[in-house]
Amino acid sequence: MASHLSLRSGNPVLTKSTFNRGLDVSETMTINGTVNKTAISLFLLIGTGYFTFDVINPIILIVCGIGGFITAIVTVFKKQWAPITVPIYAILEGGLLGGVSFMYNSMYNGIVTDAIFLTVGILLSLLFAYRSGLIKPTENFKLGIFAATGGIAIVYIINMVMGFFGSSMGVMQIDNASPMSIGFSVVVVIIAALNLVLDFDFIEEGAESGAPKYMEWYGAFGLLVTLIWLYLEILRLLAKLNSRK
Repeated sequence: MASHLSLRSGNPVLTKSTFNRGLDVSETMTINGTVNKTAISLFLLIGTGYFTFDVINPIILIVCGIGGFITAIVTVFKKQWAPITVPIYAILEGGLLGGVSFMYNSMYNGIVTDAIFLTVGILLSLLFAYRSGLIKPTENFKLGIFAATGGIAIVYIINMVMGFFGSSMGVMQIDNASPMSIGFSVVVVIIAALNLVLDFDFIEEGAESGAPKYMEWYGAFGLLVTLIWLYLEILRLLAKLNSRK
């Protein structure tokens, strides 16, 4: 168990010090509790997304996007607030994803359904692989995913800066169906998926080490961040594949 603590998660919201306890608590984190909190968060996200899956409203997208980002930052620095901030984050991100999903679906009908099924399928498959020991998050595995995730983050930042000047990286464009662009998206989807394995391992360590009860919500938050990233990257990949038709 102690070996878990020396390793890092690729997820930026789950770091080595995440489960450190400074105060005694009467209740501790459990895996079942985290699963329940994750289910609640996904219910809120999907429910809100269902209601915003309509004509694109720029104001709603901007408010949800900025609000979700601020809420995520607050959650990272004030983990004890997670029971309040994580449901709010799920609702705001659901509003944002609903609009984004509608945009993709208006271009490629049925792509959202495919992305949802693929995301759920990857989640369940990797959970099974992790629980059965088929995938073992060793130190080198974790460091590799951590480095790859950081590299992808740098690409995102560069693309965002280029966006301010009315440009973007070709591999990031959803209508770019070149082999390099599709290959890049495949790699990103794989890295995002493997981050789920690190999240499972980190949450298990939190439960084993007796982290505070509110960390169940924070563990759910970490999984939610990774699942949202995975879903968006699957949407991007499917859009590129559909643009070849």
